[in-house]
Amino acid sequence: MGQPEFSAKLVETEAELRAAQHLRYRVFVEELGGGGTMVDHTARLEQDRFDPYFDHLILLDHARGDDIRDQVVGVYRLLRDDQAEAAGQFYSEDEYDLSPLKASGRKLLELGRSCLDAEYRGGAAMYHLWNALAAYVLEHEIEILFGVASFHGTDLEALAQPLSMLHHNHLAPTDLRVIAQPAHFAAMDRVAPEALDRRAAMVQVPSLIKAYLRLGGFVGEGAYVDHAFNTTDVCLIMDTERMNAKQKNIYTKEVAR
Repeated sequence: MGQPEFSAKLVETEAELRAAQHLRYRVFVEELGGGGTMVDHTARLEQDRFDPYFDHLILLDHARGDDIRDQVVGVYRLLRDDQAEAAGQFYSEDEYDLSPLKASGRKLLELGRSCLDAEYRGGAAMYHLWNALAAYVLEHEIEILFGVASFHGTDLEALAQPLSMLHHNHLAPTDLRVIAQPAHFAAMDRVAPEALDRRAAMVQVPSLIKAYLRLGGFVGEGAYVDHAFNTTDVCLIMDTERMNAKQKNIYTKEVAR
């Protein structure tokens, strides 16, 4: 792979949206074994009823030719409070009771469907995507970011160490502590604090969740086992006011012109 030529933007055309959904299909359906009622296997598009309400942030690598489906190598789905109102709910409200966040009176942004093309993981691509996200957060004066992030697989016992580590060390303060919906609540405190192997636990934590934790992120209480997507979800919450100066600088530094 040659030197990438990155740019990031919000989706403006049907072709750009389809390219984003195509990348999501490759990652969430083909790679991770997910599904859903609106997934189009013929056209290879991962889509759902919420897509029309979200802003879709895409990362393009212009070195991959002129076809937009080849160029889109990263995706983030973004939903502000006003968009959620139009949609009737936030996407993650099926999984979590978001009452503490909605009652806070602060400006919310739900993040979802974050993915990168396999060739671009572990490099500069996520940095470029996050820089664009930071610009969006500043533009819309967002105060709290949240969204579900996933562990691959649905075996809670296999995930006992990382789930317990998140519960014991990174649980959100009570004023931000969303809780998994009662019908789906899966306890995360599966291993006592003294029995935790923090190093082994962190090895199992996906890199995206680690990145949110480094930025001062918290997790809600309880996990949600998503059999359709073959994942175990946790709800991550980031309060821009609670980030320390160093974390905030990493996150909200001015985007390079």
